[in-house]
Amino acid sequence: MGTYNLPRNTKGEGRILMIFSTKALIYTAIGAVLGFILLKTIFSPLKLTIVGLVVMIALAFIGFAIATFKIPESDAFEITKNAGGLNIDEIIVRLVKFKSNKNRKYIYKREGDNSSDGKNN
Repeated sequence: MGTYNLPRNTKGEGRILMIFSTKALIYTAIGAVLGFILLKTIFSPLKLTIVGLVVMIALAFIGFAIATFKIPESDAFEITKNAGGLNIDEIIVRLVKFKSNKNRKYIYKREGDNSSDGKNN
């Protein structure tokens, strides 16, 4: 008799506290650390500790959102048409790479394809 793999739901595995994936936990921690630095350097000397805590929580949530959420697929806007379904952190990495190349675009042109250069042969 052969062995068979039973299908099972593995979506929750690899998650910490049921909502944090490893990547989301790291991004949330980075946001919280940045907020803590702002709290200690700017808000504590001004005696605005509560405001600093709110900023720290907001930065932690922004880090969580960047790691977790995806850009929705929609034809309403150009960016959602081209980047729909991708994670936000992937888009940020692509943007940084694009800006580091000084906004140069590379176009792949096949041999014999004259449609992209505007010449009619």
